[in-house]
Amino acid sequence: MNYSKLTGHFHRRDFIKTCAVAGVSLGIGRAELLAGTTSDQKIRIGIIGLSVHSADFTEIINGNAADNELADCRVVAIYHPPGNEDVEFSAEQLLKFTKSIERQGVEFVNSIEAVLDRSDAIMLLTNDGRPHLQQAMPVFEAGKPIYIDKPLAHDLDNVKAIFRAAEQLHVPVFSCSALRYNDKVQQNRKAVGQVLGADAYGPCPIQQSHVDLFWDGIHGVEMLYSILGRGCQSVTRTYTEGTDAVVGVWEGGRMGVFRGLRQGKVAFGGTIYGAEGIVPIGSFGGYRPLVVAIAKFFRTGIPPVSMEETLEIYAFMEAADESYRKGGVPVTISSVLRPVAHL
Repeated sequence: MNYSKLTGHFHRRDFIKTCAVAGVSLGIGRAELLAGTTSDQKIRIGIIGLSVHSADFTEIINGNAADNELADCRVVAIYHPPGNEDVEFSAEQLLKFTKSIERQGVEFVNSIEAVLDRSDAIMLLTNDGRPHLQQAMPVFEAGKPIYIDKPLAHDLDNVKAIFRAAEQLHVPVFSCSALRYNDKVQQNRKAVGQVLGADAYGPCPIQQSHVDLFWDGIHGVEMLYSILGRGCQSVTRTYTEGTDAVVGVWEGGRMGVFRGLRQGKVAFGGTIYGAEGIVPIGSFGGYRPLVVAIAKFFRTGIPPVSMEETLEIYAFMEAADESYRKGGVPVTISSVLRPVAHL
């Protein structure tokens, strides 16, 4: 497939159709896959990419046989494509990840095609967003559901291209930060009644090959969206060497603020402001809640976070970058979601 044709005229209405079509297509596929099988047959999960998430997600899935929410899933194969040196893990880290995954009985194979041959569903866990489109294309063409780790891509054009490919090939795709599923976030959200705004903070190191917030800033931005949902209208970013302050204005005048940390103590957290109270967003509770959401996605074909919302999250971060380039002026979400030139 010509990747250059995957960018361009991608409008909000496309995503509603995409999600509906993708969900239906996988629902049929899973029914056919499980037809005539015993109830203990597992969903075979393949991994592309060797990273800390590859090791941790595998241990959560394969190392907890008594976990009812994951009992029907098993990681069976992994392929580690060569990585870019500017973001690749050290040899010592890669060896540690490899040994952890091997202890869980996972086969290391030599290609994406070999992973696809052994798997029903795919987790694309390459640490780098730049190769994600290229690595996801064989999965789309094989018609297998795919979870793509953050950052979904290194720039907004490639985020759009990934979703365009998924739409054209009717394959369900899901991507999000684990911080969306942080400790008690939805419980705390409900405790304040009508949500009027939110603040979030988290690490925000700059990775030169990616849009600034895409690398780790997405964690805090995703927390904002887990509270406020879609509907941000404009974004303003103030940058200093040690800190980013990004302010989004949502429909109805609600405000979401992300504080990106590069100096001093770095942690995740935030505050929810509501009509009936002010409460913490919650803390990072580990990867299991996200892994459970991925497993449910593989069963149903329904992404727990819609493509439309994920696109807006990346548009929010792209708008923050543009605001910085323009000296801190507000940038509308609609302006960065306009049709873009081909890659």
